[in-house]
Amino acid sequence: MKKGPFYTYIPMAMIFIIASYGPAMKAQGNLKSSNGIADSLPSKEGSDFKHQRDLIDLALLIMHKDPDRRVVSAEGKSTKLHLSASPILEYTLATGLTTGIAAGGAFLTSVKQQTNTSSFLGAIKYTQKKQFLLPIQTSLWSPGNKYNFIGDWRFLSYPQDTYGIGGFSTTADKYIVAYKYVRFYEFALKNIGKNFYLGLGYQLDYHWGIDETGIQPGRITDFKLYGFSHTSSSSGIALDIQYDSRENSINPAGGRFYGNLELLQNSAVLGANSDWKSLLIDLRKYINLPHKCVLAFWFYSVLTLSGNPPYLDLPGTGSDTYSNTGRGYEQGRFIGKKYVDLEAELRFGITHNGLLGGVVFCNGGSVSELASNKLEVFFPGVGAGLRIKFNKFSGTNACLDYGIGTKGSRGFFGNLGEVF
Repeated sequence: MKKGPFYTYIPMAMIFIIASYGPAMKAQGNLKSSNGIADSLPSKEGSDFKHQRDLIDLALLIMHKDPDRRVVSAEGKSTKLHLSASPILEYTLATGLTTGIAAGGAFLTSVKQQTNTSSFLGAIKYTQKKQFLLPIQTSLWSPGNKYNFIGDWRFLSYPQDTYGIGGFSTTADKYIVAYKYVRFYEFALKNIGKNFYLGLGYQLDYHWGIDETGIQPGRITDFKLYGFSHTSSSSGIALDIQYDSRENSINPAGGRFYGNLELLQNSAVLGANSDWKSLLIDLRKYINLPHKCVLAFWFYSVLTLSGNPPYLDLPGTGSDTYSNTGRGYEQGRFIGKKYVDLEAELRFGITHNGLLGGVVFCNGGSVSELASNKLEVFFPGVGAGLRIKFNKFSGTNACLDYGIGTKGSRGFFGNLGEVF
């Protein structure tokens, strides 16, 4: 039951585009491979930039400036730090309308060796549901990609809808759990072969001020049955193994593959409420189709191997780093000690200049039940979406999807960068 979307932008006005020239962005993919890429750090995949158009080009044309000058400035590489900032206007089922400010930077630690882009990104956000979010993400690549150092820090004051554990819950079961939350994740990965990385990390999830509101009189919630507490702590060491052949994790090309296995051991010795162990599996495959279409598959699962995670740390819909799994359902709509999700998406272009594209997608998930700890209910989702090229150099699309789930669940979902 991860907390809050990290960056799910929906550009709503030209002021957003102009303010984020060389954007602060959410780079999609696993946290351990995300790159914020500025104008001067072009993607290797797709180089006919003069014949492509994006939202920044349109903003420059409106201001009577030549967008082709961006192509000239993007041809050179340096270790210069590129900073950017922009207002945020977004909407998700979990937060409602959200406003705020995001700022970030991108740079290379070496131009003599082939090196991924290092980045940092932070935001301050306040939502329609009176949620406050302060996330900070960092990714530092050493020269030649020998090491990757990743950080994910967050502070949230977050009233959140919850429905209980398992797949049998209905919308009538909804009530609110409010809490304050600090996350501190730090990883160090070492390159051990072509596209292979191995490393260790530390993960802390600490909640306090936990309170349940909006409960019908006499109801005993799953939170109470599972073990309610006004505070909870998960603290542990993670072993991480990763394979990543994508050159651009923001918008992967066909023929690429990404795989990540993470074994997490939480320990009372490190400050956790109890000892518990989990396994994260994240697999993504991208297949080229005719007419420059891409068929993408995503398998995401978190399995509790032993012990009992705190209720607010249980995996479920939207529990991945960027709250993207299970489109068609609210974040945390279904949670359990085990979570399995499979998604497929067909990506295609609409205009020849790359400005507009689209997707159709389907997904299906399941969570374990409170009593049996078995996967008993399957919840599918389908939908379609529009892709608007935000930055042609990094391949970043502004994404707006509409997903439909079961039991009346449906809504819009926004991202800057592909969902996976």
